[in-house]
Amino acid sequence: MVEIESLAAFAQHLANGKSLANVIFQGVDLTAQTRVLLDADLTGTVFLGCQLETQALQAVLAHGAMVFPPFSGLPYSPYRGSLYTPEELYAGFDPARPETYADTPDARIYAHWNSRGGANSPSLLETLAQRLHDHAITDAMEEVLALQSQGRPRRAVAIMGGHSMLRGQPDYRAVAELARELARLGFFLVSGGGPGAMEATHVGAWFAGRTEAELSAALEVLAKAPSYKDREWLSRAFEVRATWPLRDADRVVSESLGIPTWHYGHEPPNPFATHIAKYFANSVREDGLLTIAKGGVIYSPGSAGTIQEVFQDACQNHYNTVGVVSPMIFLGQDFWTRTRPVYPLLEHLARGQDYARYLLLTDSREHIIRALVDFDREQQARARVR
Repeated sequence: MVEIESLAAFAQHLANGKSLANVIFQGVDLTAQTRVLLDADLTGTVFLGCQLETQALQAVLAHGAMVFPPFSGLPYSPYRGSLYTPEELYAGFDPARPETYADTPDARIYAHWNSRGGANSPSLLETLAQRLHDHAITDAMEEVLALQSQGRPRRAVAIMGGHSMLRGQPDYRAVAELARELARLGFFLVSGGGPGAMEATHVGAWFAGRTEAELSAALEVLAKAPSYKDREWLSRAFEVRATWPLRDADRVVSESLGIPTWHYGHEPPNPFATHIAKYFANSVREDGLLTIAKGGVIYSPGSAGTIQEVFQDACQNHYNTVGVVSPMIFLGQDFWTRTRPVYPLLEHLARGQDYARYLLLTDSREHIIRALVDFDREQQARARVR
């Protein structure tokens, strides 16, 4: 079925002489399109949260179309047709006045979510709107991932790690430099979209087209507000974005995907991810993040959340539930064998399983890159055979 998510796409569809039968409209204002709709074949057509004049609404229902009405009084659209951008979520933010974050769409949505009971809202309509929103986000994310890069769908590689990793720490720089190299090799970087190691992932991708000196200078600026709890954490990020903006020529290597959640809305999403798939349901967000990272997952140091993701990923690989058994790479030998001794247990769990050969424990950026490149070549070879 064809999806139409803007008036421009609608006009192009009509210009191509195509029928409206079996078309899905999502979040489109169709109040000026009544005559077109009255004359169209609407067999199997679906309208998700579209604005329709009364005459058009009566006609489309009479023709057997399915209509999901808009919700009122929400600071978000349950039927959005695209992912968020930092510019959208942070509209109205003034870096010179960090307190203006409270007036941004991101903060307003979080405040609304909290006021309606958070993850335990008693309102059926509120939870329905949230589920529809998250469904729309997943649909939009799949469209972004399907975009061609070097003649094939994007090769998503995720970097996981703790939100408490501070700017200025060696671990933060290591993640940023690793992400930068992977982006330059054509991998599409994905993370949980928050602060710490997640932010470092997108900083690295953002600077994929720039020099080592520029990256170092940016890291120095960010280090002036090390933690997301610092008042100027977001302001320093916008200072870096303004000083080293994303150039059009660099977009092919610098685009990245952050997948945060309002469940942890006290942690603002970092503004270096060019695409933001922000969810209400944290469980959907976490499982989906690991599912799309078919190019491999890198685990930098983290705590309970990162360890949870390790075993979610292991379960997907153990039972091959997503159709691809992909690399699980652990950055930091001492951390993953002593501080958080997860790797020995995982190694034991994987014995006799296909994914055992895709486990890697290392301190070397070069070893990580080689493992991911080799796996990508292996996948390409399998695709040619099929």
